[in-house]
Amino acid sequence: MDTKIIGGKIAKARKTMSLSQAQLAQHLFISPQAVGKWERGESMPDITTFSRLADILGVDLNYFSENLPAAAGDISSGNSPDTQPAAVVPLPAASQERQVRINLTAIDLQESDFAGVVLHKGKFKASPLRGANFSGADLTGSTFDVADAREASFDGTNLTDCSFSVTDLTDASFRKSIVVRTSFSMSGQGAKFTEVNLIDARLNKTDLRKTIFENCVFHNVDFSHCDLRGCCFEGLTFTGVRFDKSALNDASFKGATLRNVSFILPFSVTNKSYLAMKTVSFDGALMDKLTYTALKGLGVVDLSKVTII
Repeated sequence: MDTKIIGGKIAKARKTMSLSQAQLAQHLFISPQAVGKWERGESMPDITTFSRLADILGVDLNYFSENLPAAAGDISSGNSPDTQPAAVVPLPAASQERQVRINLTAIDLQESDFAGVVLHKGKFKASPLRGANFSGADLTGSTFDVADAREASFDGTNLTDCSFSVTDLTDASFRKSIVVRTSFSMSGQGAKFTEVNLIDARLNKTDLRKTIFENCVFHNVDFSHCDLRGCCFEGLTFTGVRFDKSALNDASFKGATLRNVSFILPFSVTNKSYLAMKTVSFDGALMDKLTYTALKGLGVVDLSKVTII
């Protein structure tokens, strides 16, 4: 296949839609560098991505196999009378795009560069991953089991249906990561989630002390049985979230928005559990009536500065 012709077509359609390479990459959950490589003819999308590209760029899938001048630089000028049209470029067969399973178990992968890779259902078990770079990668369905992923970068990574089990994520970065149906069972503290929408995610029985959440949105997230002592959730949005039987001593929800959020005390009804809940701050928070009523029923939470919505 002529990858330069394909790249020229992608560039032309992208510009027609007034999209930058970074914007197109965001729609596809990949890195802008990957889009740049396509348009320069250095690599090519797989068959699944071609279909997504067609939808995003508003073209028919056959657009990528229609004739174009051989020179990618001529894409905007059209054929001259003396120019012979290039041969039809066939799309790759689905069988050619089937990913080979690569064994990444118990391999030293510290500081490895996985930026922009596509690895579905990958298995990282007992693999040192400290400082590894997964930025912009598509890791859908992958598992990280008993892994040291300290200081790893998952910025812009598609982590849909991924599982982190007994994984040390100290100082790991999750900026604009895609966290959908993702489960975390983390050891170590201090992972940083920035501008992340967590959807149907599970963080059960997890130590989240010193974990940082900035400009995040939580939808149907389960924090049950977590250690959230001292966590800052100020100004964040929670919908359908469970904090059942979690340690929340000195946690702050100042200015947060809470709808249909459940707080069940971590112990039986004892002075200890009530005193712990009393240290949680909801000053300036917005709450729906059900969340407000349930918290008010505990009788120890200061809701005097809460607004009911």
